[in-house]
Amino acid sequence: MMSNAPADLDRENRELLETLCAARPKLLGVKPAREVVPGMTAKTLLHAGPPIAWPVMTPAMQAAICGALVYEEMAPDLETAAELAGSGEIAFAPAHDHQAAGAMAGIVSPSMPVFVAEEAASGIRAFATINEGLGKTLRFGANGPEVLKRLAWIRDELAPLLDAALTAEEPLDLSAMVAEALRRGDECHNRNKAATAQFLRQIAAALVMAGGPREKLVEAIRFIAGNDHFFLNLSMAHAKAVTLTLEREAKGSLVTTMAGNGREVGLRSSRTGGRWFTAPAEVADLRLFEGHSKEDATPTMGDSYVTEAIGLGGFALAAAPAIAEFVGGTVADLVARSERMREITVGEHSRFLIPALGFRGVPSGIDLRRVAESGVAPIVNTGVASRRPGIGQIGAGVQSLPLAAFEAAAAALAD
Repeated sequence: MMSNAPADLDRENRELLETLCAARPKLLGVKPAREVVPGMTAKTLLHAGPPIAWPVMTPAMQAAICGALVYEEMAPDLETAAELAGSGEIAFAPAHDHQAAGAMAGIVSPSMPVFVAEEAASGIRAFATINEGLGKTLRFGANGPEVLKRLAWIRDELAPLLDAALTAEEPLDLSAMVAEALRRGDECHNRNKAATAQFLRQIAAALVMAGGPREKLVEAIRFIAGNDHFFLNLSMAHAKAVTLTLEREAKGSLVTTMAGNGREVGLRSSRTGGRWFTAPAEVADLRLFEGHSKEDATPTMGDSYVTEAIGLGGFALAAAPAIAEFVGGTVADLVARSERMREITVGEHSRFLIPALGFRGVPSGIDLRRVAESGVAPIVNTGVASRRPGIGQIGAGVQSLPLAAFEAAAAALAD
C-alpha cells in the first residue's frame, strides 16, 4: 500500500510532473468513434463532464443529444429523438470515462470521426471529435439543418481525407506543436490560431498527396484555415493522453480531469483515477455577446478544461496577450491570473515556455492539497452556451472552478 504521508506525496508529485513534461502524444489518424473508443456501442452517446441522467441534463446538452441522434439516423426528427433519449434505450456516459474528451456538451456518437492520439512512451490512447468551428454548432446546443449538414460533411468528406493524409506520414508530434504555439501567442484552449496554422502547414502537402478530387481538397483546406479553433480538439486529445498516463501511475495528488456537464463540475486525480468528485456548476461573470445576459447562460459545461490540467488554457494566459480581446480584461490581468496558478501547482513545465516571462515554464501539476489549503481554485478559459436550444455560443471568458470539488478530492487522499 502506498503511503499518503506529505513527504511521499511531494516525491510522487515531482515524479508525476516529470512524466507530464516528458509525455509525447502523437496524432495517429482519424477514425469513427465506434471503431476505436473503448466501450463504444451502436447505442452509446458520450457527453461532457461527470455522469448525468437525461432528465436532468441542461437544455443545451439535451439539444445536442437530439441532434446527434438525428445525425446518426436513429431518429427521423428532433421530437422523436427526444423521446428515444428518454426511453432508456440509449446509454449515456462521460467521454472522460472512455478515454475521450468533448468540448462544451461534448457529444460523441458512434459514427462521429475522432482524432486518435497516442502517448509515445505509455502507448495510452485518447480521442476527441473534430472541431466544428464557432457559432451555431452541436457542442453549443444548436441542432438545426446547417449544423447536421456540417457534421455529415465532416464525417463523409473531411475525416477520410485527414485520415489518409495522417496515416501516410510520420505521426505528428502534438506536444511539439503545443510548445511552439505557446511561443507564438496561443494558450491552446480558447486561442489556437498559431497551433491551427501549424497543423495546416504540416498536413497540407499530405492532404494533396493523399489524392481526392480537387474541389474536395480545397474545401477541406479552407475549412481548417477558416476555423481558428480547429486545433482545440487536438489540444484536448493531447492533454487527455497525458493525464491518462498520470492516472495509470495511481499515486500523488495531482488533478487529471476537470469537466462540467452544465449541472455539476467534476474532477479526477492521479491517485483515484476514474473516481469523480463533484460540486454544483455555476454561471460565472463572463464576457457575453451583445444581446445576451447572465440569465441566458448555461452553467459550466465541457471537457476542454483538461487542457488546464497540464498547464494550458487559463494557466498559460500570460503566453496569449491577444486573447484579452476575446475573454475580457487587460494583458496585465492575464499575466496575473496565470501567475497566481503557481501557488497551487507542483512546478513549471520544462518545455511549455512563455517568452514574455523570460521563457519561464507554464505552471503545471495542480496539487489538490495546495488548492484545498490555499483556497485558490484553478481558473479555466471557457465558452458559454445559451440555455435555449438552437442558439449556440453566447460568450466566453475566464472563471474559477468550484472549490468544493477540489476539497472533496483532497480529503479522499486519506482513504
